[in-house]
Amino acid sequence: IIEIDGTSAKDLDMGEALKLLRGAPGTKVKLKVLRGPEQASENALKTYDFEIVRELVKIESVVWRKLDDGVGYVRITEFSAKTVDDLVEALKQLKVDGAGSLVLDLRNNPGGLLSAAVETASLFLGEGKLIVYTQGRRSENRQDFTAGPKAPYSEMPLVVLVNEGSASGSEIVAGAVQDHKRAVVVGQRSYGKASVQSLIPLPDGSGLRLTVARYYTPSGRSIHRDEKHKIGGISPDIAVEITPEAEGKLYAQWETIYAKDKKPRSAVKPEDAIRDEALDRA
Repeated sequence: IIEIDGTSAKDLDMGEALKLLRGAPGTKVKLKVLRGPEQASENALKTYDFEIVRELVKIESVVWRKLDDGVGYVRITEFSAKTVDDLVEALKQLKVDGAGSLVLDLRNNPGGLLSAAVETASLFLGEGKLIVYTQGRRSENRQDFTAGPKAPYSEMPLVVLVNEGSASGSEIVAGAVQDHKRAVVVGQRSYGKASVQSLIPLPDGSGLRLTVARYYTPSGRSIHRDEKHKIGGISPDIAVEITPEAEGKLYAQWETIYAKDKKPRSAVKPEDAIRDEALDRA
């Protein structure tokens, strides 16, 4: 974006750009965009003008559909404040549609709200089972996060998909259901990001971000990756190796285009889509 309503974006920081871009729903903003060549034979950059109508933006963190043979599919892109409500609604609809089992896709999910991850795992565990705990240097500083007494989907056959882009909250969910033998985890070893950090203010106005604890699965496995000791991350029960090139293409396929009065569609044309081997295995 090189211009916003006639104002050059060259020297704007993120906050200044957002002030110009945002506004009341229904109002318009004009953008000038610089893009690279559309054809391989071209080499010149081109500018394009767009007039966009501002609207309230809803982030869809839960995507779902029914697969063959009564298998439901739910992908959680991140753990936000609305994730659990949207997940419950998706599971209810899948049950109405005849889904008797579930693939929960947490690939490339970077995490988000700890509470949303814990509530997600609780839907499938119940009985007050331990989901995750944090532990610092002192044993008395341990903090447990447990499931509720009842889980509405404790009996539904479950497979959880993870890859190297699954981190934090998604690792908490995968580790909990794996340790309790509640689900089969399929895919690749997860990223390994699970530290508790405290921000300590310093006299000069700067701050020190200090790791004070780590997250552990119910069986006591440290989720945080330690390459020196070759631990951390969630290792799948069934490994499905996918090349980085295929991972990139799959990620592009997941990008969804939403248009007014039209059914959401993938940003990739059906004829250019590739087979999702990890999902097929799940």
